[in-house]
Amino acid sequence: MASEAPPFWWEEPDWRVLALSPLSAVYALAAGRGMRRARREKIEAPVLCVGNFTVGGTGKTPVAIALAQQARRMRLKPGFLSRGHGGSFAEPHVVDIGHDSARHVGDEPLLLAEHAPVAVTPNRAAGARLLLERHGCDFLIMDDGFQSARIHIDYALVVVDARYGIGNGRVIPGGPLRAKIVDQLVFTSALLKMGEGTAADAVVRQAARAGRPIFEAHTEPSGKAGVAGKRFLAFAGIGHPEKFFDTVRGAGGEVVLSKPFPDHHFYAEDELAELAATARAEGLGLITTAKDAARLRHGAAQDFLDRLDVLEIDTVFELDHVPERIIDETLDAWRQRRLKGNSRKSV
Repeated sequence: MASEAPPFWWEEPDWRVLALSPLSAVYALAAGRGMRRARREKIEAPVLCVGNFTVGGTGKTPVAIALAQQARRMRLKPGFLSRGHGGSFAEPHVVDIGHDSARHVGDEPLLLAEHAPVAVTPNRAAGARLLLERHGCDFLIMDDGFQSARIHIDYALVVVDARYGIGNGRVIPGGPLRAKIVDQLVFTSALLKMGEGTAADAVVRQAARAGRPIFEAHTEPSGKAGVAGKRFLAFAGIGHPEKFFDTVRGAGGEVVLSKPFPDHHFYAEDELAELAATARAEGLGLITTAKDAARLRHGAAQDFLDRLDVLEIDTVFELDHVPERIIDETLDAWRQRRLKGNSRKSV
C-alpha cells in the first residue's frame, strides 16, 4: 500500500468509504470542473506529460527518464518540468546536481537531472520558458501535473500500476483517485500499464473502450545492480515500498529485514543510526532506492553512505518501438497545434 495513504484506499470499499462519499463527491466535482475549465498556456515546444490517475507512486519518474533517453536518440534536446515535491525555491529553478539537495528541489528532480535539465516550479509554463530560452531544450517532458498543470499538454501518457491499479476506485478522500476516471480519460492520450498483476485490468479495459492506446512496460534492475547473493536490510521511503523489496529479491538479493517509510521521507539521524546498528548486529548490508539515495546524499554521514547499496532501475517497454511512437505522436500533436495557431492568425 502507499505509505502516506490510508490502507483502506487499496482495499475493497467499506464503511469508511461510505462515510467519506459526500466529500469524495465534492472533490470529484471540483477536480473534474478544474480539468475541463483550466486555461492552459501554449508553449513553443512539444509537451509530453507522464502522469497518473491516483495519489501515490506508479513509476512515473523512470518512465520519464526512459522517454528522455529516447528523445536524445532522436536528436532532440529534452528538458524536464517538475513541481519538486517539498522543494523550497519560490522562483523557477534549474536543478544543479552538485549543489542542490532534495530539501531544496525534491528527490525526483535530482534523479531526472542526471539525464536532462530540470526546471522545478509549480508554474510549469514559467519553467518551460526557462528551459527553452536558457538551456536550448526543444522537447519538454512533464513529470506529473496531469490534472493540475496550467500548461497545454500535447500528449498525456498516464501510468497505472498493474499490482495496485486505482485502489478502491474512489476519489479523494475516500480513495486514491485525483478525479473520476471518466473525467481524466478525456485528457488521456495513452495508458501505460506498469508491471505484473491484474489490479489495473478494469481501468485498462475502460481506457481501451474509450479508444486510448494501451502500452505495457516493467522495471528491471540496471546492469550495475550487483546485489545477487547478498543479504540485506532493505529500506525505502517511496509510494509502494513493497515493490522495491520485491525488486531486490528479483535481482537475486535476500531481504532478511525490510523497513518501509512514508513517501519522500527525510531520514533523521537517529533513524539512520538505528538502521546501521540493526544491519551490523544482523550481519546484513543496507540497500535502498535511487530516490531515497538522492535524499540521503546531502543528509547522511559519509560512513553510512559508504556501506549503502543503491538499487537503480530501468523502464523496459514490452514493445521496443513504443517510446519512439510516443515521441513521434507528441511531435505530431505539437505540429498540428502550431498549424492551427498559424491558420487562426492568418484569418
